[in-house]
Amino acid sequence: MALSKRYAHVRFLPLSGDPHNVESDSPSRTIAAAMRAVTIRDGQIVVAEHPDPEPQDGQLLVRVRAAGLNGADMMQLAGHYPPPAGAPADIPGLELAGEVVACGRRAGRFEAGDRVMGIVAGGGQAELAVIHERTAMPVPEELDWTAAGGVPEVFTTAHDALFTQAGLTVGERLLVHGAAGGVGMAAVQLGVMAGARVTATVRHEHARGQIGALGVKAIEPQGFAEAGPFDAILELVGAPNLAENLQALATGGRICVIGVGAGATTEIDLRMLMGKRARIHGSTLRARSLEEKAMAARLVEKMVLPGFASGDLSVPVAATFPLEQAAQAYERFKAGKKLGKIVLTA
Repeated sequence: MALSKRYAHVRFLPLSGDPHNVESDSPSRTIAAAMRAVTIRDGQIVVAEHPDPEPQDGQLLVRVRAAGLNGADMMQLAGHYPPPAGAPADIPGLELAGEVVACGRRAGRFEAGDRVMGIVAGGGQAELAVIHERTAMPVPEELDWTAAGGVPEVFTTAHDALFTQAGLTVGERLLVHGAAGGVGMAAVQLGVMAGARVTATVRHEHARGQIGALGVKAIEPQGFAEAGPFDAILELVGAPNLAENLQALATGGRICVIGVGAGATTEIDLRMLMGKRARIHGSTLRARSLEEKAMAARLVEKMVLPGFASGDLSVPVAATFPLEQAAQAYERFKAGKKLGKIVLTA
């Protein structure tokens, strides 16, 4: 991997080495003037050189070891989800895991060599990236780099949607649509860990057994309302499910929409919404303020990360690709029929 000259004193292990150490007896990596990053050019994915990012006040410069792909990356590639102000316009990537290389002014939570992971507004799929220390989290000892690279976006999104937004509590009945994806698998595990009774819709029959092994009732999407009623529904598929979601909802139930891959517009009967005293709300994570993202990160540290130590949570990874094969990774994601995360390693 190519890293800039000003970080030449930092020595990194190859991916096959001990991920818990920064220094190694192996020779230092070749140093060059620019980093490489996944880049969107003319609607295509390429790997290109970019100037090294500079950590600003409160930020960490991270040598990225792994970065997960997410549906938002596909939407950005298609031109439907532009990055917010301040994020790299052409480098995708909403989550990363790696080692701290340098700290900006007034950054004191972490030191050079610390293993960190977290969500970013963009730029995560690169050899170097910056992340604000308030949104960064320590990587649990139980996670290797590949798993850590697939944690931040999906578990933060799922935890925020289920508990902060939908107010899921112990004993409630939860329905998760699109449970074979990264956020879906995170959500069903978090629901089970919280003591909810979880049902999950899974389109492909071959994946239902594996989702069911997580301690949930895995069903096909057709006719899912018959498995209700549900107190909370996490909608990861989109508008086609909304009318039936209302039918399946218990009185006082909540529908949280965080995915619209199958469509964003539909028609519903508001009388049913009123009669059930139900709520429909949506949520996104990327464009939130630093304060909101920091609050979400602290909740994940407190409520989610201990689940990896206890064995209640895992990070199913469908496939890994080196940074150089980013285009193939995107094609694999778009092909569907995956169970878990697609992760780039650098």
